[in-house]
Order: sequence, then structure tokens, then C-alpha cells
Amino acid sequence: MKGLWIKDIKLMKMQKNFFFAILAISIAVAVFADDISFTVGFPAFVLSMFTLSTISYDEFDNGNAFLFSLPITRKLYVVEKYAFGLFLGCGGLLLSALLTMIASSVKGVAQPTDILTVAFLILPLILLMQAVMLPFQLKFGGEKGRLVIIASIGLIIVLGAVINTIAKIVNIEFSVVFSNLQAMSIGSLLFTASAAALLLLLISMKLSISIMKKKEF
Repeated sequence: MKGLWIKDIKLMKMQKNFFFAILAISIAVAVFADDISFTVGFPAFVLSMFTLSTISYDEFDNGNAFLFSLPITRKLYVVEKYAFGLFLGCGGLLLSALLTMIASSVKGVAQPTDILTVAFLILPLILLMQAVMLPFQLKFGGEKGRLVIIASIGLIIVLGAVINTIAKIVNIEFSVVFSNLQAMSIGSLLFTASAAALLLLLISMKLSISIMKKKEF
């Protein structure tokens, strides 16, 4: 796995101008904006998306055929992608939280506890995003994968609208559900959300391993 990590880090170095731009934007937003949720979440989401780019680079010019001629198993390849994505997402989240704390301490906008709470709320979303996107990217590749992801998001929106309509018909009050959620302690809510997202990520990884084992290069 060490060799795969070195390969992906070198790919990141090729995109250093992009990452410097993301860092500059993050610092500017932290300094000039008061919305801590965007300031904390933006770098983490962008960095975690780079894992998809590494898969596209691996596929370019039939690169996977050469890659798997090396002593690398398909299972190890998938595990490394998930671990690398988790590293980038959590690293970006930590970096953005620190930047936001520094900027907020100067401006007096938010307390460190508020920023940490927002960071822990964003973490399950990052895990969920990777759990959904990585199998699609491995299954369909770069261009087709993005189209399938967009279609899936559209389907989720439609399903949400349908569920909302059905809830109104059968008189289900979502406000009551949200009130019950608010009654839970914030710590319990964050732990439950993170544990559920991590479980989905593990299920997604097993699905991705199955996809890679069946894939032909």
C-alpha cells in the first residue's frame, strides 16, 4: 500500500497550483466571510474529491493494465483509495477548522466549540459522499461516472419530493421528528451520524472491491 500512497501523493504534487488556489480561497473566505459552515466544509469536500481524480489518472492511457501487472491486488487498490480519501477529507477538515478558528478568534465571530461542532457535523457528509461516489467512479470511469452521479443525485431529489408528498398524504409531521432529534444531545447525534456514515463507507468499500474484481483491463 505504501507504493500506492506514494503514487497518489506524487499525483497531488502535479496539481500543487490547484491546491494552492484552494488554500488561498479558504483563507480569503475565513477572513472575509462569517459563515463558518462554508469555511469549514469547502476545503474538506474539495480535497476529498481528489481521490476521484487519482482514479481517473490511473485509468488514463490504459494505466490500470500496467498498474496491476505489479504486485498489487485489486482489493489493496480499493482499500488504499478509501484510506486516501478518508485522509484527504479528514485532513482538509482539520486544516479548515484551524483556519476558521484563527480567523474567528481575530474577528470574534464564533467560539472554537461551535467550529468543532460544525466540523463534526460535516464529517459524516464527507464519508457519505465518498461512500456514494467511489463505487460509481470505479464502475463507470471518469466521464460516465460523473454522469451517473449527477443522475443519482437527481433521483435522490425526486425521491425526497415523493416522500414529502406521501408524508403529507398520511399526515406524518416531520417537525415532530426534528423535535425528537433536537431532544438528543449533540454528542449523541454526532456519534450516531458518524457511526452510520462509517458503516455505509465500509459497505461501499466491499461493493467497490467486488466491482474491481470483476473489472477487465
